[in-house]
Amino acid sequence: MLGSEPVWALGAMSGTSLDGVDAAMIRTDGHEVLEFGPSEYRPYSDTERAVLRAALGRWPGEDVGEALEVVQTAHLEVLSRFEGADLIGFHGQTLAHDPAGRGTHQLGDGAALAEALGVPVVWDFRSADVALGGQGAPLAPFFHFACAKWIGAEAPLGFLNLGGVGNLTWVDPGVRLPEEPSALLAFDTGPANAPLNDLMAERRGLYCDRDGALAAQGRVVEGALELFLEDMYFRKMPPKSLDRDDFALMLDLVRELDDADAAATMTAMAAAAVMQGMEHCPSPLQRLLVTGGGRKNPVMMQMLAAGLECPVQPVEAVGLDGDMLEAQAFGFLAVRAARGLLTSAPGTTGVAAAVGGGQVSLP
Repeated sequence: MLGSEPVWALGAMSGTSLDGVDAAMIRTDGHEVLEFGPSEYRPYSDTERAVLRAALGRWPGEDVGEALEVVQTAHLEVLSRFEGADLIGFHGQTLAHDPAGRGTHQLGDGAALAEALGVPVVWDFRSADVALGGQGAPLAPFFHFACAKWIGAEAPLGFLNLGGVGNLTWVDPGVRLPEEPSALLAFDTGPANAPLNDLMAERRGLYCDRDGALAAQGRVVEGALELFLEDMYFRKMPPKSLDRDDFALMLDLVRELDDADAAATMTAMAAAAVMQGMEHCPSPLQRLLVTGGGRKNPVMMQMLAAGLECPVQPVEAVGLDGDMLEAQAFGFLAVRAARGLLTSAPGTTGVAAAVGGGQVSLP
């Protein structure tokens, strides 16, 4: 569909934290990051968030009409603010994820967006990976590899996304291509913001613990933390991935705690999951760069810094945008998909062989 020259791609991401839609422009040839462009954020209203939350766990064929309208409306609204995009990468909204069983469900209609916006849309990024036995997640690692090259990294480093779920990418920037066996290892570390957000919604009517303010007032209850870490997921070898609600047990473990102690303990659980995940890295990290909403939680960041042996920094420390990195990733992956390049590999999703995902819809 595209030649080999660099193009402007517009990526959009709506994550499992259900906060809103991120959209960002990136100029790339599908191999290198050449330039970052403008970005926009469109938050979900409380009503929209409630509709999406009610649809979590539903599969194609089930009643998702109202949620689909929310996803399409929000994306059309934010994507229409941009000019000059050669193509769009549209992730959609993950409602359910069960790669070992029913597959993965990202709600959204890329063909309808292409028609409405008059720009080719690449979407349904995960299905091809799952069909070949992969987890279908995480998909940002190939972009993390390009980012490691962009910042001039020379030693192995990690990208940690603390969204609804936490995921870690170990990158060796000395390798030539991301699909090479020794280039990447990626997996979901465990729950991150999603259970904490659910706690805040249930107890305080808020959608997050902004700036870790509530957790900072509480103490970590070690017994609950130890029970959390007994989950067999942490002993499973990567690649591995999670559904947003796979650790619903977390809320039960803090049920008897007051609000502050519950928030502190759940924050510690997310950090401890990352620490457990570090044991799977092929070699020690020179640094860990943190993206996603969790990097704005100083309690979470302090816990990570105290528990890890490498420096822990927000991605802004190397000139990247932690709010928009995943949106940029799907712009980058859209170019790769449109050009027939690979988007995931055995080391990133456990897929049987490196595969290119994504369906292209023309206006």
